[in-house]
Amino acid sequence: MTDAGSEFFESFDGTRLALHRHGSGRPLVLLHGLFSSARMNWIKWGHDEAIAAEGYEVLMLDFRVHGESEAPHDPARYPENVLVRDVAALVDHLGLDEYDLGGFSLGARTSLHAVANGVLSPARLVVGGMGTAGLGEWEKRAAYFRRVIDEFDAIPRDDPAYFSMQFLKSQGVDRKAARLLLDTMPDLDLARLAGVTMPALVVCGDEDRDNGSAEELADLLPGATYMEVPGTHMSSVTKPDLGRAIADWLGPAA
Repeated sequence: MTDAGSEFFESFDGTRLALHRHGSGRPLVLLHGLFSSARMNWIKWGHDEAIAAEGYEVLMLDFRVHGESEAPHDPARYPENVLVRDVAALVDHLGLDEYDLGGFSLGARTSLHAVANGVLSPARLVVGGMGTAGLGEWEKRAAYFRRVIDEFDAIPRDDPAYFSMQFLKSQGVDRKAARLLLDTMPDLDLARLAGVTMPALVVCGDEDRDNGSAEELADLLPGATYMEVPGTHMSSVTKPDLGRAIADWLGPAA
């Protein structure tokens, strides 16, 4: 496990967000998955270390309601696509011009929303653990997590949602804030992906179907390379193959 220190900045609406840095060199902004954190997705399993070794400064945000970031209860702090606005605030805070952007699951989804909607223009894009359904049919996925939150302690052990409930509990997620956050995430018109033209890596576990077809998503991105790593949606991020695949695709920083 690598040790990336925490620092904090204020997002566009004053919400206090945590940032973890590792390495030095070309900036790579990495975004974690839903109800996870930078430490859980990128640092614990050494992915940040593998990427930093290629000459990158890995900049890992904790989304609002996640990790060490603030989890406000005021509904006004949750406008549509608030996470895209948080990432844009981070890029502005750091004064980034030439940088790469990537994420896993929710982090990948947020990255694609940011680029497809013209909010951010990274040089390269890494899309991990995401498929077409996680973009164009996100409302179905969000409804699943709303149920997990709303029925939290009443979910029986034999229910498929029980594992998700246990994960939320293990991460100490603020359920009231999480419920507000889920309502900020719109579906993405897949036709907009034709405008995402920078080089992109679509990488997914070979047993991961949680967000639909990653291979179909890669086909919709004009500059995409598709790669599989071992694992399901939950296990692929715990294996060194994911970080190695990202590092190898990025290559040594110029």
